[in-house]
Amino acid sequence: MPDCLRLKKSNCKNCYKCIRHCPVKAIKFSGSQAHILSDECILCGQCFVVCPQNAKEIVDETEKVKVFMQSGDPVIVSLAPSFVANYPGVGIGAMKKALKQLGFFDVEETALGATMVKTEYERMLKEDSRDVIISSCCHSINLLIQKHFPAALEFLADIDSPMMAHCKDIKRRIPQAKTVFIGPCVAKKDEASRYEGIVDSVLTFEELSRWLESAGIKLEREMDSDECSRARFFPTTGGILKTMTLNAPGYAYLALDGTENCISALQDVLAGKIHKCFIEMSACTGSCVGGPVMESRSPVQDYVAVSSFAGERDFEVKQPEPRSMRKSFPYLEMQNQQPTETEISAVLRQMGKFKPSQELNCGSCGYNTCREKAIAVCQGKAEISMCLPFLKDKAESFSDAIVNNTPNGLIVLNEDLEVQQINTTARKIMNIRAASDVLGEPVVRILDPTVFINVLNTKRDVRDQRVYLAEYKCYVEQSVIYDRDLRILIGVLRDITDEQLEREKKEDISRQTVEVADKVVDKQMRIVQEIASLLGETAAETKIALTKLKESITDE
Repeated sequence: MPDCLRLKKSNCKNCYKCIRHCPVKAIKFSGSQAHILSDECILCGQCFVVCPQNAKEIVDETEKVKVFMQSGDPVIVSLAPSFVANYPGVGIGAMKKALKQLGFFDVEETALGATMVKTEYERMLKEDSRDVIISSCCHSINLLIQKHFPAALEFLADIDSPMMAHCKDIKRRIPQAKTVFIGPCVAKKDEASRYEGIVDSVLTFEELSRWLESAGIKLEREMDSDECSRARFFPTTGGILKTMTLNAPGYAYLALDGTENCISALQDVLAGKIHKCFIEMSACTGSCVGGPVMESRSPVQDYVAVSSFAGERDFEVKQPEPRSMRKSFPYLEMQNQQPTETEISAVLRQMGKFKPSQELNCGSCGYNTCREKAIAVCQGKAEISMCLPFLKDKAESFSDAIVNNTPNGLIVLNEDLEVQQINTTARKIMNIRAASDVLGEPVVRILDPTVFINVLNTKRDVRDQRVYLAEYKCYVEQSVIYDRDLRILIGVLRDITDEQLEREKKEDISRQTVEVADKVVDKQMRIVQEIASLLGETAAETKIALTKLKESITDE
């Protein structure tokens, strides 16, 4: 399958919305990125529509069409009848004028091919001995059956889609022509590539709008009418049936839209619950006017626009030979194999699902049930971490392990200063028997709320503040942090009682040592002073004696 839908990897945010809306779960998550599984995808485009990050993109073929124009061959547009809903107030004449300004040789309505297809359906119902017939106009439905319900291939009408029938007719009339289909469907790009040589390129309405805008061409709001245009009803739910003569003997007629409804009908067909029935199936809700690349999304207005544009009678066309409208639908085998019950059970256990009551089937991972998710994990399409309850339990378990084993006391308050959480260490510090005794209670019951009130009012955190909790006879080093996002106050209490007592003991010893040193110094100073005094007296007496001796000697 061509790479019609691509993923902008940098945009994926692991929201799993694409999986939730993918009817066949053809999306793989690996390395926190979504990947479209081409062998399972039916190109319904729902992932493209619902992605909130615009991570999915459709391959643009505008440049390819411009190359066709440069070749000199006539490039002719097959314009899907849903255009009148996408471009309100613009008829086929105005569209043809604008597209010719872009360089197209001519523009025709795909509804011409739809007329051929509906006529062949009528012939098949009357002449072929078939039980159930499923319309083959919607390529996404064809892919759904080819890939996911191959047993129903025998019921799929082996007839060209309107796009194929019309482009074949164009090339019969103008052999050298290049055909370009323009419509609201990404699946048509795949259909064109699978059946080469009929539709040379496919543009979406979005691609056309961008091209018109870049060329400075504005669509004129001008409607026209044609009574011979009943096949314009085709892009609406039940539109095929509206164009058909429903008079085949013994047949019932049913129109279904939305892939889920079509899947349910296919299951009933395979179960043998439906017989002698022609079933019109469309993957998109509302049929083609609800297509993934419709720029206008108003179901009622879109239907009114199409119905008011459609005529009462059929287009006048030259009906091809039935043989020339035949189309083969081979079985497209998928790579994924169904895992064994043992493998599924092992994955469920890894997800924390040990019994059916633990399988919440919440759908947050994108899968309808935990069992479906486990199968996807076995097939390599999903990761165990995609389970929200599993992650929540794991996060809570991890958080609880940290909170309850940290040596610091933790207390969490809401903005009303009510206790929301308290760990074991904090309860030990404050002699609280059980957390339930204080949860939901005002913090003033167990602590002085002043610091919490100040932090809440100023939005300025307090770090490593030493406090003596007199009622608990302990010293703590407390920090109070305000979380603006969660709107909570977190108190961290580190018991420093032993440290404080040891510090006080050391301070007491130091004080005593200083006192002893002071006493020793004082005593030493006194001794020094006494010695100095005695030495002074002795020196004075000696001086007097020597002086007298000197004088005596001198007199002689």
